[in-house]
Amino acid sequence: MTADSPSWASKEGSPFPLGVSFVESQGALNFAIYSKHAHRVTLLLFRESNQDEPSLCVELDYLTNKSGAIWHCRVEADRLADACYYGYQIDGPPPGAAFAFHCFDHEKLLLDPYAHSVHFPDRFTRDAARQPGSNIGRAPVGVLPRTECQFDWGEDVRPRYDSDLVIYELHVRGFTRHESSAVGPMRRGTFLGVCDKIPYLQRLGVTAVELMPVFQFDPDDGNYWGYMPLALFAPHHDYASDKHGCKQRDEFRTMVRQLHAAGIEVLLDVVYNHTCEGDHAGPVYSFKGIDNSTYYVASQDSQRPYANFSGTGNTLHTANRSVRRLIVDSMRYWVQEMHVDGFRFDLASIFTRGSDGAINTDDPPIVGQIGAEDDLADIRLIAEPWDASGAFQLGRGFPGMRWMQWNASFRDCVQCFVRGDAGMIGELMTRLYGSCDLFPDERFYAYRPFQSVNYVSSHDGLTMADLMSFTGKNNWANGHDNTDGPSDASCNCGWEGIEEVPAEVIQRRKQRVKNFFALLMLAAGTPMFRMGDEFMNTQSGNSNPYNQDNETSWLDWSQAKTNADVLRFVRMMIAFRQQHPSIGRSRFWRDDVVWYGTDHLVDLSPTSTRLAYCLHGVSQGDQDLYVMINNANAPARFGIQEGTIGDWTRIVDTSQQSPNDILDESSGHLVPDVFYEVAASSIVVLIRNLKS
Repeated sequence: MTADSPSWASKEGSPFPLGVSFVESQGALNFAIYSKHAHRVTLLLFRESNQDEPSLCVELDYLTNKSGAIWHCRVEADRLADACYYGYQIDGPPPGAAFAFHCFDHEKLLLDPYAHSVHFPDRFTRDAARQPGSNIGRAPVGVLPRTECQFDWGEDVRPRYDSDLVIYELHVRGFTRHESSAVGPMRRGTFLGVCDKIPYLQRLGVTAVELMPVFQFDPDDGNYWGYMPLALFAPHHDYASDKHGCKQRDEFRTMVRQLHAAGIEVLLDVVYNHTCEGDHAGPVYSFKGIDNSTYYVASQDSQRPYANFSGTGNTLHTANRSVRRLIVDSMRYWVQEMHVDGFRFDLASIFTRGSDGAINTDDPPIVGQIGAEDDLADIRLIAEPWDASGAFQLGRGFPGMRWMQWNASFRDCVQCFVRGDAGMIGELMTRLYGSCDLFPDERFYAYRPFQSVNYVSSHDGLTMADLMSFTGKNNWANGHDNTDGPSDASCNCGWEGIEEVPAEVIQRRKQRVKNFFALLMLAAGTPMFRMGDEFMNTQSGNSNPYNQDNETSWLDWSQAKTNADVLRFVRMMIAFRQQHPSIGRSRFWRDDVVWYGTDHLVDLSPTSTRLAYCLHGVSQGDQDLYVMINNANAPARFGIQEGTIGDWTRIVDTSQQSPNDILDESSGHLVPDVFYEVAASSIVVLIRNLKS
């Protein structure tokens, strides 16, 4: 109890902080849980040796253990004995005319939404939370904090990047689970496994990792990606090599500390729009049984009572102040206690939906509340600016004006262009320039190009290699037909699939994957790519392997050797971008860029497939760059419209075989003419020689 805590809190408990906390002065634990409509709340504690029967039950009295909508109590150390875990049983009004959206079940053991670690007993089963009756001994429970759970952050320094930010999307388990990862068996697929691969990430040149969801999710749900969260404060237990006590949190912290030491930011892909409890047929784990009408948006449809803007059964009620507080508290915890550097918000458009499901882009409360938090002022905020029910708010349509956003328009344009679609030169110019149509820098908006997170592929869709290997989806795997995966602009380069592929087709695919990375690294904005794309990892054409915890989704590191030439190109292309701050400057290129075609004028006709431009770098203390893009099926002779003979050195030509496809700038190829023949489906980058 702190000095300014009321004296009654030592007996009745304090309503703050929510969750369970250790009160050092008393050697006691304080418990606090929100439930506005509950009639009765019981705290249950369990020993490790007997998880089927509580070692202590504390019935909370609303006259002494309730403040507003928060129930609370304090349990002294001598009453705790050797208890390790805790949960709640909560009862309240039944569904009816006045409380039509309640879901109280006094027999269900409920998980504290603020639990920092979650334990699953040996007899845990999802079905026990879906069926009537008690699920004690089969339900997830919170782990009680211990005084010895201290972590030494040492001299942890958070890195912070600007124009040199390059984001690498990574699934913790899939990154090292495959035996080809060369990670020890006990550390494969864990936070510590990521630590073992930090030297690889440094050599690759990425400056931030964006971790696919690491919040605790339901291990009995058949979900691999993790987009079905159970607890918003707890790291997923299966990503820890040691799941006991403090180890879940400590191993995550160890990973963050080591990534920071290597100069790599840590961003979390977070799901604050729905939970794993699903719809009316789903389990009652936590939120439903605590206060259903607070936490979820109602649909007003008695047959399907949960609004489903997430596409997964339910929608968190982010317009409710208590839910907003839960989200902000969760973010603050991951920033302050776990030292993460930012968040990517899954289906962020749900944040703009009110209690009735209608969209409010003028001033959605949750976006405003996040922006008002001083503790989160310097944290990266990245939106996926759409939801599963038609809201698409990319660019200025999303109300978080300082947020970064996943740019699906960049993805679609570059996928189609590299596939070979004609008539896209105008849009490609806009995307390379930083998507000023979506992120305008006019007086009212004043967007920056780096707010556009440019990507070609992500977890949700085909890999880059598969975009060039399949003309259709191959989403049937292990008895699951995931045909609802996203549509991609794919082609097969003349051969369907990845079996017995002719050598010339392999080279064609490699060239186009290099084109993907060249465009990604040459564009204004923030580049992002998914793990394994740098060495053409394949998912055998599966665009939606959300439930494939197997070799379909695990990164096959042997491909790094098979496609070492592509990996080399990607490493050097990232380094090239970082050596030329003119590309990713904080403002749009404006007068520093001049657009050309094969001659002086850009061809914007419906059949056009060629583009060139010169990016002047003097304002950024950089060299000039000249880029020539030929997306036709035949070579094209480009006139170099600036400078004279001897002014330019070729660094990149994606049609060349490695190592000539990209050269070190000190050993680049001097261009001996004012013309350059650009091969079919290739990209050439020149740098202007420095004059003595």
